Amino acid sequence: MTDRHIVDVHVLLIRDGQLLLSKRRSDDEFDGLWHLPAGKLEAGESASAAAAREAREEIGVLIDPVDLHHIHTAHVVGSGREARLGLFFEVRRWSGEPVNREPDKSHGLQWFPLSRLPEPEIIAYSLAGIRARHTGVGYGERGWH
Repeated sequence: MTDRHIVDVHVLLIRDGQLLLSKRRSDDEFDGLWHLPAGKLEAGESASAAAAREAREEIGVLIDPVDLHHIHTAHVVGSGREARLGLFFEVRRWSGEPVNREPDKSHGLQWFPLSRLPEPEIIAYSLAGIRARHTGVGYGERGWH
């Protein structure tokens, strides 16, 4: 068991019934899978500030942290990575048009209707947060026995 947990922040940008996803570029099993704009909380940073920062860095949009609505927390272990808490935030208001600002980490961005997500080509961890938006489940665990 690990001594610490990473805190991830995930952003669900929703516009006209569609969700923005990014196609991951990596040298691991997640390459080519869709996921949410996301990243790690940095020292001295609030979760909402981290979510707004990650959205700016990854997709070039400006989000006021007060416009972020927390929808789910996932406690994840056993994924072959460090244990983590994932905080999922929905946002419907931002400035700017999303663009792929990290082509070394993403093959590209695409809007998907919430009713037709590209399953099973979504990282399961991201999908858990997206589904929680529909079910209203505020907390979930992945990888615990």
